[in-house]
Amino acid sequence: MHQASPSFKILPLHSLHLCVRSFSSMLIALFVSAGFLHQPRKYVLSGDAQGTTWSISYYAMDSLVTKGEIDSILVSIDSSLSLYKPYSLINQFNKAKKGLRMDRHLANVVRKSLDTYAGSNGIFDITVQPLVEAWGFSAGKTDHYPDSAEVRAILQCVGSDQLEISDGMLLKKKPCIRIDLDGIAQGYSVDVLADFLGDKAIPDYIVELGGEIRVKGRRKPGNEKMKIGIEAPGDYEFEPSVIQKIIHIDSGAVTTSGNYRKFHESNGKKFSHTIDPHTGYPSQNELISVTVIAADAITADAYDNVLMVMGLQQGLKFVELRKDLAAYFIYRNSRGGISDSASSRFKIFFQP
Repeated sequence: MHQASPSFKILPLHSLHLCVRSFSSMLIALFVSAGFLHQPRKYVLSGDAQGTTWSISYYAMDSLVTKGEIDSILVSIDSSLSLYKPYSLINQFNKAKKGLRMDRHLANVVRKSLDTYAGSNGIFDITVQPLVEAWGFSAGKTDHYPDSAEVRAILQCVGSDQLEISDGMLLKKKPCIRIDLDGIAQGYSVDVLADFLGDKAIPDYIVELGGEIRVKGRRKPGNEKMKIGIEAPGDYEFEPSVIQKIIHIDSGAVTTSGNYRKFHESNGKKFSHTIDPHTGYPSQNELISVTVIAADAITADAYDNVLMVMGLQQGLKFVELRKDLAAYFIYRNSRGGISDSASSRFKIFFQP
């Protein structure tokens, strides 16, 4: 029987080159496609908490965090630290005559607060709650502002040296001592959320709560540093805010304290929510806002309040002596306009 021989088609040399190039292009396309499939995706979560909003952006191969988990963490923190929750641990302490046992949230924040009290020569003082309330910046409202005699009386119940920690208990030396953690609680909350993402092995994220921010890693796929805008008022203080500067950061926390959003007005005079615990009065200086960069948000959040009370010149000197802090100041200049100044370590964050 005759068996047919297999037939082969011989291509011209230039056609063979075209086939090889076409096949190579297909392989490259497949590799690129496979690489793209293994690039981390951006996930975004947001919600409401602590009288403000929160948002989280992170990069991962899959969704690793749910909104419900974040909400649960923030509810737990509020149950400990919020003056706006009648059942909270801080409200229980304020009503107690001697003190109470702390949970981990209250313990962490109080210890940091006492460290900052010592490091700021008493400017950061969580026992200012009676003053904050008297000036109308607390959960309770006021129909009048205190006169000098009332301020002197309230100051008898102010001073973190009246607090003591013993065997997990937070104790007060006077029954009238009450604490307010609003100047540090949001920064702490941001750190707790960041630690939660770290426990999930998420390498690149940005956590924001009420304008307080914690950053780790970079944006994908370009590997650029995270960009953060710093707000400032318009041409004059207390006008609507605009973006003043853009900073670039891939590790650390950024927080801002400002007088242009939280203020009261009486007899045509505006005064800020930042209380000087030494005088008992709202701080009065040229500063409009201070933005602080530190390793964690609880530190940055505490010291942005300290610098607001210090004022520009004292604040700049203070920050330059602290290798763990960098600060950016927006202030009223002698002409009544808006100016800014940055510490030496802050300036590097203006560069991409």
